[in-house]
Amino acid sequence: MKVLIVGSGGREHAIAYSVAKSSKVDKIYCAPGNAGIGQIAECVDITAMEFGKLAAFAKEKEIDLTIIGMDDPLVGGIVDVFEEQGLRVFGPRKNAAIIEGSKAFSKDLMKKYGIPTAAYETFTDPQKALEYLETAKMPIVLKADGLALGKGVLICNTLEEAKTGVKTLMLDKQFGDAGNEIVIEEFMTGREVSVLCYCDGTHIKPMTSAQDHKRAKDGDQGLNTGGMGTVAPNPYYTPAIAAECMEKIFLPTIKAMNVEGCPFKGCLYFGLMLTPDGPKVIEYNCRFGDPETQVVLPLLESDLLKVMTACTEGTLADTEVKFSDGAAACVILASGGYPVAYEKGKPITGLVDGQLPDEPNVTVYHSGTAITEDGQLVTNGGRVLGVTATAPGLPRAISIAYEAAEHIHFDKLHKRTDIGMRALKALAEKE
Repeated sequence: MKVLIVGSGGREHAIAYSVAKSSKVDKIYCAPGNAGIGQIAECVDITAMEFGKLAAFAKEKEIDLTIIGMDDPLVGGIVDVFEEQGLRVFGPRKNAAIIEGSKAFSKDLMKKYGIPTAAYETFTDPQKALEYLETAKMPIVLKADGLALGKGVLICNTLEEAKTGVKTLMLDKQFGDAGNEIVIEEFMTGREVSVLCYCDGTHIKPMTSAQDHKRAKDGDQGLNTGGMGTVAPNPYYTPAIAAECMEKIFLPTIKAMNVEGCPFKGCLYFGLMLTPDGPKVIEYNCRFGDPETQVVLPLLESDLLKVMTACTEGTLADTEVKFSDGAAACVILASGGYPVAYEKGKPITGLVDGQLPDEPNVTVYHSGTAITEDGQLVTNGGRVLGVTATAPGLPRAISIAYEAAEHIHFDKLHKRTDIGMRALKALAEKE
């Protein structure tokens, strides 16, 4: 099989890495890709939003399966463009990708079908949003309706913070048109869990659970980022909770999307909060999470291409989706100043052909890297690298990941030092 992966980050690198293990794959292309992906795939100079060019390329190269990694092209309708030309593609159509593309849509869907989530109101008028806040209980959560690179969520502890948040989203347009409509919802307390699921429109099969670390600094301080690290599995996500989520959240969501006439095929991401009242949905994403993918796929024992093909063909129920009993940890190495302002072009040292030599249980996934004309690997984004380690247990996976990260250097490198600490605490409490 010839495979095309659309995207340029650590998630796409992890997908390419997993696809390359398949006995079915003959050739992998990635558009536009990055320096790390270029080690295992042929990178193509087409951006993720050039749908026509991508489809033409897929036809020209006789691509058997295109995998869409990123949210923007999915929400923009890339799958529809490909399918109209008879091309097989992994990902939801535009009418299903709205589950991430519009938070108002997803909240209304959950209310209509009784899927547990936080109480909320939606606003298109900033004045009405401000008036609502006057009587609202603090803390409170403000969410930009549209896509905002995973950063359009503000947790406000005081009324003043909330009013500033409305101004930031709706008037200052910090996230552009994503803030034309906002969702204001109650603040939920509990443990967060990320669960990615394969879907074929009618069936759903969850992957290993994960725990993301969104904040830029240790102790979950600082600004929200695209994610500073992850571990899998999440020890808070017990078999009993998994069964409850399947019954009350996963299956009802798939059924609801079918009833609404927008069946979901691809990877559906559930951001969950384990509250005192049971699991509730924080958000849906219409694609693999980043950096959750970097810990979930290394634990997949089944053939990724077989599973993805089954999702496109509607045969997921008959396809094995098996994960190892081991654990994985990913530590993100970011540019200093991320997620606000940072410099690019810093030389990266410690890697050979994009990886750490003599580290059999470590994979370095490239998020923001490039190669200069003279062959130097340099930084090219906010999140630069994800150092992922696998091991039989989580404590060892975390320690290997951090030990490995010490071998990699670039100017103003920033990483959190507490990835997985909450998970280790949970494991200790169980003993």
